[in-house]
Amino acid sequence: MPIVRKSDMKKIPLEAPGLKNVTKQVAISPQQGWDGWVMRIFTLGKDGFSPRHIHDWPHVNYVIEGSGNLYLEGKENPVNAGDTAYIPAGEEHQFTNTGNGNLSFICIVPEEGDK
Repeated sequence: MPIVRKSDMKKIPLEAPGLKNVTKQVAISPQQGWDGWVMRIFTLGKDGFSPRHIHDWPHVNYVIEGSGNLYLEGKENPVNAGDTAYIPAGEEHQFTNTGNGNLSFICIVPEEGDK
């Protein structure tokens, strides 16, 4: 399947301690033939945030819409639509929506990082 429409991607509301107002959509994964990698789209609603966490794999993020902060390297870094962020393995990080609308971003991780 070479084209996956965002409107066809299942929206998965995430609920866990340390996160608020977050949904996940899987765009491309080993199921679609991209062995070893997963591309997800996360959407943080108004006042939403991901958990502050650390893991053993790096990932790449591209902000699709909105504005917010990325906690990385011990400080808050503003992010806006069009920005790209590389998060190294072992680095504590967290996304926070600081805008009035959604903060949506692509997140690409090795397959082991999609839990």
